[in-house]
Amino acid sequence: MPIFSRQSQLPKSDWKQAAVEFILARMVLLALEARSVGQIFVRKLIAAAAALFFVAFLWPLLLVGLIGWISDACDMAWYWVALLIALAHLIAAGIAIVALRRPFQIALFSLTRNELIKDCEWLRTLKNRRKN
Repeated sequence: MPIFSRQSQLPKSDWKQAAVEFILARMVLLALEARSVGQIFVRKLIAAAAALFFVAFLWPLLLVGLIGWISDACDMAWYWVALLIALAHLIAAGIAIVALRRPFQIALFSLTRNELIKDCEWLRTLKNRRKN
């Protein structure tokens, strides 16, 4: 069933052009929002890399030297110093994980969703006009 009646004032070629422009406009909108989502994804990826760095790598060579130096300077057992430094790294990793778990600040693809809702309403009005 065609959406448009034969009594339309525009020739068929104009309708085809309008349909192509309509689809292109939606594709451009989708591309703009995809770029925004890509930027959010990059930020999340950076936070994940930071968390991985602090949890997995833990600066082993620097820590060994730091543990020995603090242990000697504070007259403290080396294993207590190592546990305190491990706790500091756990806190840093926790901060990065909290940053990863935070919800998105913006609604994703909100413009595209709104345009699709408007398109559905427009099609419903056309369908209702045709029935009358």
